[in-house]
Amino acid sequence: MKHLSSKYLFLEFMSNTGSRKIGAILSIKKLYIIFIVAFILLGCGTNPLTGQRTMAFIPNSQLFAMSAEAHRDFINENTVVTGTPEAEMLSRVGWRLVEATQKWMAAQGRPNDIADFPWSFTLIQDNTINAWVMPGGKIVFYTGILPLTQNEDGIAVVMGHEIAHAVLNHGQQRMSASLLQQFGLAGLSIFMEGAGSSPELTAVTMTAFGVGSTLLGTLPFSRRNEDEADHLGLILMAIAGYNPYEAVSFWERMNALGGSSPPQWLSTHPSHPHRINNLRQSIPEAKRVAAEFGVHQPRSSH
Repeated sequence: MKHLSSKYLFLEFMSNTGSRKIGAILSIKKLYIIFIVAFILLGCGTNPLTGQRTMAFIPNSQLFAMSAEAHRDFINENTVVTGTPEAEMLSRVGWRLVEATQKWMAAQGRPNDIADFPWSFTLIQDNTINAWVMPGGKIVFYTGILPLTQNEDGIAVVMGHEIAHAVLNHGQQRMSASLLQQFGLAGLSIFMEGAGSSPELTAVTMTAFGVGSTLLGTLPFSRRNEDEADHLGLILMAIAGYNPYEAVSFWERMNALGGSSPPQWLSTHPSHPHRINNLRQSIPEAKRVAAEFGVHQPRSSH
């Protein structure tokens, strides 16, 4: 089917264009490719965990300003919990993990990467079982997740994961990936229009590209980000003196909640069993790294 579709596109292209039009289309395609290549080469960063190049099409200065505004709006529209033991614990764990993160980043030779992060830790009165982070380290917990975290070690599991997202610039990468997908759609649209394709064929092709790039690109990319955040978050919580074994316990409690969820290949997040298995395998590394920072025993939870 793929071969026939390609052949059909080629025949339609040849039958509806003259040599001048072909030359113009190819010129547009070349300019578009040059632009995309330059955009990608200029918009790259380096992942401090893996050392691999990552997409960074939008600078942090712009992302942080956008995050600050969105965070401010969110806070104004929701009930913030302050002055309670839970809120104080959240802040305490957050700043301990930031300190551990600064030590880890310094050991990677990149202490300045997070020097301008405007860290904040906010507890919202909401029964939703969730926590999230914005670029730059503005972290929000909902009270609904606290029964599952149970103690400081449990808070550290979730907090370490969110801090890792921020440190690894996953928000920046996801926005860059979305831009790249949009560029792909735009380039395909230019080609289809220049080839004289029918509106029906163009619509089907664009839809197929969108679905394919999501299933084969966006979703696996998102799941890989989650795996990285789990891995680095475990290391950071161990450096901060928290018990890394609690990460497995937390996700076992999450898994015990049950409920329906899509197959992993259709999800932005790994399955709970996948995460539990990966975390179990990563605990020895987390303990070893923590020992390198002089942490040999976890602090006691409250």
